[in-house]
Amino acid sequence: MFYREAGDFKTSYEADSQTFPIAFDRYRYWAVLAIAFLVIPFVINDYWVNAIFVPFLIYAIAAIGLNILTGYCGQVSLGTGGFMAVGAYACYKLMTGFPDVSIVIHIILAGGITAAVGAAFGLPSLRIKGFYLAVATLAAQFFLVWLFNKVSWFYNYSASGQINAPERFVAGVAVTGPNTAPWAQYMICLVFLTVCALLARNLTRGTIGRSWMAIRDMDIAAEIIGVNPLKAKLTAFAVSSFFIGISGALFFAVYLGAVEVGEAFGIQKSFLVLFMIIIGGLGSIFGSFAGAAFLVVLPVALKVIGVDWLDWPTDLVAHLQLVIVGALIMFFLIKEPHGLAQLWRVTKEKLRLWPFPY
Repeated sequence: MFYREAGDFKTSYEADSQTFPIAFDRYRYWAVLAIAFLVIPFVINDYWVNAIFVPFLIYAIAAIGLNILTGYCGQVSLGTGGFMAVGAYACYKLMTGFPDVSIVIHIILAGGITAAVGAAFGLPSLRIKGFYLAVATLAAQFFLVWLFNKVSWFYNYSASGQINAPERFVAGVAVTGPNTAPWAQYMICLVFLTVCALLARNLTRGTIGRSWMAIRDMDIAAEIIGVNPLKAKLTAFAVSSFFIGISGALFFAVYLGAVEVGEAFGIQKSFLVLFMIIIGGLGSIFGSFAGAAFLVVLPVALKVIGVDWLDWPTDLVAHLQLVIVGALIMFFLIKEPHGLAQLWRVTKEKLRLWPFPY
């Protein structure tokens, strides 16, 4: 009833196979984009940008990347934090080495460098899978963090070992550095997220995405019917790492401005992004958004309710957050493996038939 599907018919295969075949979904999608681009930049302040919006946009890109690898291709990875570090340090070296080039080009190139590194570390996936692949990617995480800590060339021989983002402009507006306006931080992250989400959506619905899902469901059967496991797995690692590298570059240059690899891109970052796609939903672009939004908003909401309203100790609220996240992960793995995305799909189906039960 809410969808008003009567009279909503298609006259071509392209129209029927589009991302949002139901008109109501398309209108809702355009409404969300209109609010995100035309309303939020004029009403947000520095707190909302740094506490919720920019972290959500950046983590959503990282979650989309990991979901492509784990959710669509079935290759477990625990090296997300390390690949984000590759994107961050690649962006830093490009910014300092080529100061006249646009920061947008630097971020894209950082994603490309991370894609090459991710494909190289994805080579073991041709021989191992499951738990052993997870351990191999975990080793990549520790190796990359160690590399950026020990090789001083990566941080330009700084005595502190910290990298700092120089001030850069897009269309005359500062997007990095101390003089960056909150809305500028938000807009550049929003543009990158929108492009990455559309690219990921089209990749997963095409030939490459079908080969990823065939490998995920049964790699031996996929190889028998003509899917090249070498090409499928390495492209999944490369595309996933490309998105993760972009998120790492944005995390360093736009969000934090200065990072130290062990603190910003440790193993906790890898688990955080993994928890996002588990709670949001494996094999779903929307699930990446839902999981990132939930885990970004949860600590802010607990702080407001627990510390500000109920006057609970800060350490109690921090432990409560861990308990809630752990309980939700167990719940979704046992009761609903497809996460919040599946709950949203069920809700939409009920709304399509409301008020009639099914």
